[in-house]
Amino acid sequence: MDELRTPRLLLRRWRDEDREPFARMNADPEVMEHFVAPLTRAESDALAGAIEAGFARDGFGLWVVDVVETGTFAGFTGLARPSFDAAFTPAVEVGWRLAREAWGRGYATEAARAAAGYGFGAAGLEEIVSFTAVANARSRAVMERLGMTHDPRDDFDHPLVPEGHRLRRHVLYRLRCADRT
Repeated sequence: MDELRTPRLLLRRWRDEDREPFARMNADPEVMEHFVAPLTRAESDALAGAIEAGFARDGFGLWVVDVVETGTFAGFTGLARPSFDAAFTPAVEVGWRLAREAWGRGYATEAARAAAGYGFGAAGLEEIVSFTAVANARSRAVMERLGMTHDPRDDFDHPLVPEGHRLRRHVLYRLRCADRT
């Protein structure tokens, strides 16, 4: 699927011109507060390439989010397979990252709802997960607005976060197709 639309947003495949605003977003310490570190330009470009490879492999991925009214790059939202082993993998995650200028407008929830709808519809998924560092209240609120449920017994130490790091402990939320309202 190349694109999804909501009333205010266009979720679309990546273009070369997206790499610059993507790199700015990934270098922003506030945006990356709940990640081990902001990304360099090279790391950001590599992530964009990995995202595109995900579309080729899975038929879905993390779409660029544009604000329809302005055509502005707002970040990304979509579906991805976690690249690490954990008790809940293999799985498909709904994830998002928005530029600071796009915060507080409900874009993450709107875009994630569209991505999950695609996952349960065209992609035929039975369950979608989402996870974040325990302290990431904003993302946890999005997960809850999506109707995802959290069982503390599912929480885990993220294997790609160094031991002893303040962000190592993560919460896991789940949404099952059968439980959607």
